[in-house]
Amino acid sequence: MRRPKKDIQLTSYDDLLGLEESPEESMNQVVEIELEKLHPFKNHPFRVSDDEKMAETVESIKNYGVLNPALVRPQSEGEYELISGHRRKRGCELCGKTTMPVLVRNYTDDEAVIIMVDSNIQRENILPSEKAHAYKMKYDAMKHQGSKGEKYTADMVGESAGDSGRTVQRYIRLAALSDALLEYVDNNKIPMIVGEKLSYLKPEEQEWLLEVIANSSIFPTKQQAEQLKECSANGKLNQSYIYAVLLKKENSKINVTIPAKKIGNYFPETYSKEQIEEVIFMLLDKWKENKEGVADAEDTV
Repeated sequence: MRRPKKDIQLTSYDDLLGLEESPEESMNQVVEIELEKLHPFKNHPFRVSDDEKMAETVESIKNYGVLNPALVRPQSEGEYELISGHRRKRGCELCGKTTMPVLVRNYTDDEAVIIMVDSNIQRENILPSEKAHAYKMKYDAMKHQGSKGEKYTADMVGESAGDSGRTVQRYIRLAALSDALLEYVDNNKIPMIVGEKLSYLKPEEQEWLLEVIANSSIFPTKQQAEQLKECSANGKLNQSYIYAVLLKKENSKINVTIPAKKIGNYFPETYSKEQIEEVIFMLLDKWKENKEGVADAEDTV
């Protein structure tokens, strides 16, 4: 007997796939589709890299074929959108294959997003940027569906990966960072907690920050990020202020030790210690004047 339809509240990956339904009920079919007809999921947040894991996938496909069919949904004119299986498709391409087995299902946009995220979110070594955009997409999809229940939507979003609602919200905040700043988070040059605070900066302000980082090679601390966030909220943030915050000395006295042998390579052997120090301080003063000139120019724009 056909089961009665449930109210739409798609929180289970297995429910979405219809794993408990017969083929007739779920209307699924496994077919071989040309790779050129399989297109990436729109705004797919997970990277497909030709790394060591991909090499293992390629070797497996060579020896055993594609063990699990990809999941797709039909588009117009015999084309298909990949929901899961982007790595398998790349593996097939590297193996020289022209087709791969896929499971064809008709899903709404929101259903497809939920499955796409859940089928990838438990992978190893997922980057913060991947998780940020993936959680944002799933959160929005579940909001569109009007998800209700005892749990908050953020808690439901993180269920499949074992992340709390608070963790999910932090990742979703990161999605507001520019791609360039997110790359610094991925590379651990900007801690996630700092990136979360910087995500409150407006797009133009984030571009200013990127320029300051590029010119100074200084990355903001948690305290500095909080300062920038507060100044942005007050509508007073500009590039000069960002320079001032990042270049500000925490202590009035800074002790720096430079190996004499290393720095001596830049001076003639006849130079005394006092002469070397004089040249260094002269160059530092000139650098400081140039920086202040840049700040003054920004204020007059």
